[in-house]
Amino acid sequence: MMQNLFECKVKYEKIDEQSGKEKKVSETYLIDAVSFTEAESRIYKEMESMIRGEFVVTNIRKANYTEIFENEDGDIWYKSKVSFASVDEKSGKEKKVSNQILVLASNVKDAYDKIHQGMGGMTVDFDINAISESPILDFFPYFKGDEVNNDIPANLKPLAEVAERDESPVSDTETEEE
Repeated sequence: MMQNLFECKVKYEKIDEQSGKEKKVSETYLIDAVSFTEAESRIYKEMESMIRGEFVVTNIRKANYTEIFENEDGDIWYKSKVSFASVDEKSGKEKKVSNQILVLASNVKDAYDKIHQGMGGMTVDFDINAISESPILDFFPYFKGDEVNNDIPANLKPLAEVAERDESPVSDTETEEE
């Protein structure tokens, strides 16, 4: 499934751990959402649970990551540029295709290793052209792991229940009306 990823900048006042004074910070988060509107709604919801006091979303922009490799041992999001050769179907010529990959890792070497692990199933050779620390502090996927949105509105029924009802035998009166 293709993800729609949005980088959201959030500005708020936070207490500096070294000085103990309040300072204004601007932080970037990645949201998987259907639209800009949903991204804004979701970032507000996520930040309300994380930030005490006021905050403002100052920017939302589409992000162009083709893959995201999460890793529970990592604590820094690294942005990497990965390229591989592809054959243009029309001209038959080989061209270089580049993709942006986001990987959660402990350091650059760990990011490099995690990219190789994540891309391991690819049958195409690829090159890692760049790895750099990204400003992203956290990623909020649409679904976390196997979790599915269980908030079903009262006026809707699960598909399984509807399918069971549709398979029930049709009475003679229903057939005559059609």
